[in-house]
Amino acid sequence: MTGAGRGIGREVAVRLATAGHRIALTARSEAQLAETAALCVGPTLVVPADLTAPGAVDEVFEQAEKAFGPVEILIANAGVAPSAPLHRITDEQWQQVIDLNLTAPFRCLRRAVPAMTAAGWGRVVAIGSLASRVGAPYIAAYAASKHGLLGLVRSAAAELARTGVTVNAVCPAYVDTPMTDESVRRIAAKTGRSEADARGFLESQQPIGRLITVAEVASAVLFCVENGAVTGQGINVDGGAVQA
Repeated sequence: MTGAGRGIGREVAVRLATAGHRIALTARSEAQLAETAALCVGPTLVVPADLTAPGAVDEVFEQAEKAFGPVEILIANAGVAPSAPLHRITDEQWQQVIDLNLTAPFRCLRRAVPAMTAAGWGRVVAIGSLASRVGAPYIAAYAASKHGLLGLVRSAAAELARTGVTVNAVCPAYVDTPMTDESVRRIAAKTGRSEADARGFLESQQPIGRLITVAEVASAVLFCVENGAVTGQGINVDGGAVQA
């Protein structure tokens, strides 16, 4: 489970642990991972890592395999969501977003697939975004990475369809998480609005008029884990923002 330190990742980890799965947790913050592990029932493994660093993905998998055996379920949740006008995005900023949001999930998928196909069973769920479906101002790098992630999911699912391995994406709109709190602060700073007004603006972008909860996203992830006939899908959890 990548990006397991907070928000969506923490909720999914707790739900999977409650369902009886042994959980290997990775993120950059060891302290946040320890908090997540404390909420999980059953065996957990904390593996702090920067998944964009050379060799990091292999090291995380090796530790998980040593503790629990071959990885059966991969939840690729780690991500970053900066915003900037297109002409101000530097090459370095672009690469940072692509490295974490797209390249790291690819490396995790590539590392997980051989054992899953050998076992004849596996589940991969990537956390995409409403930005996997549509573009928006000031998120060119983020939207490009999340569009790419959905393309990776669809191609992998087609390739693995007869192996017993499913690959799906869950695509939420704005979720009530620390990442969205950061977006609220950026909007407030750039526009002069209060943080309450900025949050209200994000809520208004969804037809249901509120932010998505982490529990609602986690339920969609668990659905993908439990249903072997669902693969190659980008499941929207967006309050009706995109009807697909």
